[in-house]
Amino acid sequence: MSQNFQTPLACQRTALPADGTPISYRTMGDGPHLILLGGALRTSDDYLPLASVLATSFRVHLVERRGRGASGPQGPHYTLRKEVEDLLAVQSETGARLAFGHSYGGLVILETARSYPVFDRTAVYEPGVPAAPVPTGWMGPYRERLTAGDSYGAFVHFIRGAGGAPPILAKLPYWYLRYALRIGFRGPSWQRMRPLLAANLAEHEQVAAQQGKLAGFGAVTASVLLLCGSRSQLASKTQFGALREILPTAVQETLNGLNHFGPEGKTAAVVAERARAFLL
Repeated sequence: MSQNFQTPLACQRTALPADGTPISYRTMGDGPHLILLGGALRTSDDYLPLASVLATSFRVHLVERRGRGASGPQGPHYTLRKEVEDLLAVQSETGARLAFGHSYGGLVILETARSYPVFDRTAVYEPGVPAAPVPTGWMGPYRERLTAGDSYGAFVHFIRGAGGAPPILAKLPYWYLRYALRIGFRGPSWQRMRPLLAANLAEHEQVAAQQGKLAGFGAVTASVLLLCGSRSQLASKTQFGALREILPTAVQETLNGLNHFGPEGKTAAVVAERARAFLL
């Protein structure tokens, strides 16, 4: 996470969804109320650069999704529906009619908007809505490695099998990539990610469960800005195009030079400016 930004003063609050799991969120800035929801293997801290820029125009409510930080655990009966209930609880507390979601967070926002007309405008960056078959072969070995306490081994199965890694990484031998990660991937980013590996599996299982349900997003009534990065994989961009065709009032835009992690770090300001222009 880049530290070259000024974090506005934030107030931490808690919302309680239907199952009573506390959902923590930080409120900062002033203006129209906007909920910000992040992706898998990420905490709200990863989106502070984005939230800080948006907070110059909005009252931003940066959510710590369940299974992270001060929020409660995913729980044994975790489903996408739980995330929808969490978002509805935060929306009810804040009255926000605007939302921004990245990756899995974008899926949660669109799934919520599909069934509940609580948002007027939403911006989503590469939302995790499957429009093609979802790779699941990595999930069994990933679970086995997690159970064995082998975090690096599990992560290698994920990056080689989930379909989002650069082709060069996916082709490297398992043993080599695991060794390389153990040697070179030890910093703050890994320390934030490691506790989220089990949640990552549960969330990707929910993405796989949405396969074949694309048409249902035709029920979304909110205006949607669908953002993607020019450096993201072609297959992913094709899927976003399919989603745009389903959403009744969607505008799709590609941001040059950005990849799937555009809303994070140094490029967060680029994404924030485009989202601001659409949401205001």
